[in-house]
Amino acid sequence: MGGTPKDRGRLPALSAPRFVGRDGELDALESAVRSAPVVVLIEGEAGIGKTRLLREFLAAQEERGRQALVGACPELRVPYTLGAVVDAVREGVDNVAGLGLSGLGGALRPLFPEWADDLPPAPEALEDATAARHRLFRAFIEILGRLDVSVLALEDVHWADEATLEFLLFLVSRRPQPVSVVLTFRRDEVPSASLLLRLSSRLPSDAHLVRLTPRSLDVAATASFVSSMLAGEHVSNEFAAFLHARTEGVPLAVEESVRLMHDRADLVRRDGGWARRRLERIEVPPTIRDAMLERVQRLRPDTRTVLYAAAVLSGPADYATLLAVTGLPEERFAAQAAEALGSGLLREDRSGQWSFRHPLASYAVYDAIPAGDRRAMHLRAGRDMEQWPVPQVAQLARHFRLAGDAPAACRYTEEAADLCIQSGDVATSALLIHSLVAIVSLPAAALVRLVTKIQFQALSGADPHSPVVASLRAALAGQVLTPVEQAFVRFQVGRVLMAAGEMDAGRSEILVAVRHLPLGSAELARARILLALPLGSPRPISEHLRWLQEPPLLAQSIPPLDRLRLSVDRAFALLTLGEEAGWTAAREIPDAALDPRAASIVTIGHTNVGEEATRWGRYEEADARLAKARTLAERHLLLDYLDSIASSRAHLDWFTGTWSGLGECTARLIGDAGGVRLKDRCEAALVAGLLQAATGDREEAREQLRFAGRDDQQRIEATAALAQLALHEGDVEEALRLTDQIAEIAVGGGLWSRTVEFTPVRTATLLAAGRPGLASEVANAFAQALGDRDAPAPQASLTLCRALLAEADGRLAEASTLFVRAAAAWEALPRPYDALLAKERAARCLLADGRDDDALPVLMDVAKALTELGAHNDADRVVRLLAGRGGNTLTVTRGRGRPGYGNRLSPRELEVTRLLVEGLTNRQIADALTVSAQTVASQVKSAMRKLDVTSRTALAVRVVESGLIGDPAVPPLNDE
Repeated sequence: MGGTPKDRGRLPALSAPRFVGRDGELDALESAVRSAPVVVLIEGEAGIGKTRLLREFLAAQEERGRQALVGACPELRVPYTLGAVVDAVREGVDNVAGLGLSGLGGALRPLFPEWADDLPPAPEALEDATAARHRLFRAFIEILGRLDVSVLALEDVHWADEATLEFLLFLVSRRPQPVSVVLTFRRDEVPSASLLLRLSSRLPSDAHLVRLTPRSLDVAATASFVSSMLAGEHVSNEFAAFLHARTEGVPLAVEESVRLMHDRADLVRRDGGWARRRLERIEVPPTIRDAMLERVQRLRPDTRTVLYAAAVLSGPADYATLLAVTGLPEERFAAQAAEALGSGLLREDRSGQWSFRHPLASYAVYDAIPAGDRRAMHLRAGRDMEQWPVPQVAQLARHFRLAGDAPAACRYTEEAADLCIQSGDVATSALLIHSLVAIVSLPAAALVRLVTKIQFQALSGADPHSPVVASLRAALAGQVLTPVEQAFVRFQVGRVLMAAGEMDAGRSEILVAVRHLPLGSAELARARILLALPLGSPRPISEHLRWLQEPPLLAQSIPPLDRLRLSVDRAFALLTLGEEAGWTAAREIPDAALDPRAASIVTIGHTNVGEEATRWGRYEEADARLAKARTLAERHLLLDYLDSIASSRAHLDWFTGTWSGLGECTARLIGDAGGVRLKDRCEAALVAGLLQAATGDREEAREQLRFAGRDDQQRIEATAALAQLALHEGDVEEALRLTDQIAEIAVGGGLWSRTVEFTPVRTATLLAAGRPGLASEVANAFAQALGDRDAPAPQASLTLCRALLAEADGRLAEASTLFVRAAAAWEALPRPYDALLAKERAARCLLADGRDDDALPVLMDVAKALTELGAHNDADRVVRLLAGRGGNTLTVTRGRGRPGYGNRLSPRELEVTRLLVEGLTNRQIADALTVSAQTVASQVKSAMRKLDVTSRTALAVRVVESGLIGDPAVPPLNDE
């Protein structure tokens, strides 16, 4: 339906659309910034008009003489540290020499090398990484003040790096807030762990937060929008309704559809206005992307080349750079660049920077570039940018990586990664290196060096390991290597496979590599530690321990960072193998670290020791280690480590009976398949399954526990829980089948640290199956492996096994005593749920021994305590037993309050709620009461349960209306 050339000649030139349908949002934005500095969050889908709204607002600010700095966070696949803020400041400052910066300005030198002659000297290095980063943030705030900036606007912050988001948190928490902050983002593209989600919840109570969500255009606004593109001429209602129905009123979709119809000559004049041809003769592409690509294909080849070059550059670029990337002669480029601007896809700002009018257009065009042309353009871009007075190494790394120029890509990637480390941004450093390794074919030596630097824990996504393994295997298969070189590559294959959870495959690779790794090398020492870990197929514990029998002799040339990593890994391996020497090694792990890479290692170390302390039953140690890990992760912006810490914390909370909010925490981890590692999701699923088995739907519990079993480290405990459910339902054969599958792993190898939860279930299953001899052998093997180690949880578990054996043998009085002893051991940890179950078993022994008067009071106390804990399935079982024995069940209710308060708020819950009503966030309440934010969150949720409300706002209203707290002066700030 393209029409004839004559038809095309009668079509008017299209104009940029007028700003339509956003008066309310613009008024709200302008009103907000007229008073004190505010935080404005503009969220909405792609193409809805966030950028246009922001630009109209900034134009109005400029007319009033109010200066603004503007930056954007383009999706470069690899962000760069504080990139949007650096770009905004760079665009707003011509010369820093006249700003009169204090010594703080010297902290900006790594980010602004072009200002080296005008900035103050670099300040003395600080020992604390957080202090160094905050000094950098204060330097940025000083520049904002010297420039008399009133607004800092950042676009597409869903793509911002963590350092930028932390700076924004720092900025808006300053009192007084230095400038208004306006941010645009797409909520559906915000990672689950992003600091952006915490921005509003961490605002001070006196901060002014405005949220704007631009809506789709209605039919009337669509007609006005299209009319503005057609020189203000009338647009038929039928045409406007047609467009609205097919674009859902998304402004960018409307504009692109009109431009495409214009190019096709699908617009006709009728009755003094513009309309469409007959409906059946018009094909509207289903997506904005398709519309843009069809328009691009209608342009001349050289014009498409200009658009391709702009897409390759991905952000604003000057005329000379764009010309260089196209590879066109200047006379041809000039004519086709003008046509590209006329197409409405590109724009040129007042500073002469060219860019796409909307990121969607850039991404659509980029994906359409033929692969060979794309590589050639990236290579031209890299070579041109190398000639800049101050080369941008992150951009150079990207262009040479996508061009396939391995030497240049390696050089600039490592430079960019080192700059990120200097700024404390481990995550972006890891992402830069990972992107290079996954895409570019590198020489083996460079590949090994780079893979060694990747902190996988800092990478988001469910599987960052497979692309790296593929690159390493390609090097083994396609390069001529010496045996030692092969060993270095193969060791990395094995290490990464084990990090991905493929334990047996990884172990096999390392066993081949270890024969050729040089003596004294860090790789050999680390290989021995990895082979010592009792993961994967079952092996006798002696086979694992032999790899750790003597400390490795390390060459003097091994850097301190590698020595720290080996020390941390060795402590973890020893603890995993149940060796008390591991605690001595664990005490050598420092509480803090200055270098971000060291902080990463130490954070992992404390997390791993916390996990092992949980298995050993040293819950205070576990709590302290996980708290240290979290503090380090937050201080050094290791945000992707927080999920591992959270899953380990959830496991500890399950054992200690800290069940408030546990379901919500595990659900978040399990549900984020794209951002949380499988190991952490499986551990969360294990906890969720255990919780469901005690409190809710047992079929749901089975599903969660089966999922948890996908991870090697959770498989044994998950299987034990599934077998326990089968025993509760009388299905002994299923319990046998489940425990038989892993009995050799759990018991046969003598590895007691992995069998703490499994051994009692295996013992009970064998006894239920009428195999007391085998049950006794299991308990004895566990006792022999455990010995007299200071491991409270395993020792309590062993006492429980002996009680089960005594009960099955008819020694009821002895069994009752042993169950009571086990309960006391569990309570001392504390581990209240298992203590109550042991008390129930003790009381059942008393009943079987005819001592009802002693048993029934115990059972009533147990039923009540189980109910208060939330273990309703177990409480119901005990209530049924009491009813059958004539016990008093009336006092056993499903009350949800804590002991002593029932459904009334405790004094501390009242205090927390009072502060909530005053408008404080959880973090501010925690600071006021000198407790953790987690404790506050737990108390808020407890109060919400007791008062039967589902949000913080509803809680505030309920306590005020009920007279528990006076009328608030400030409404609650956020519905967290």
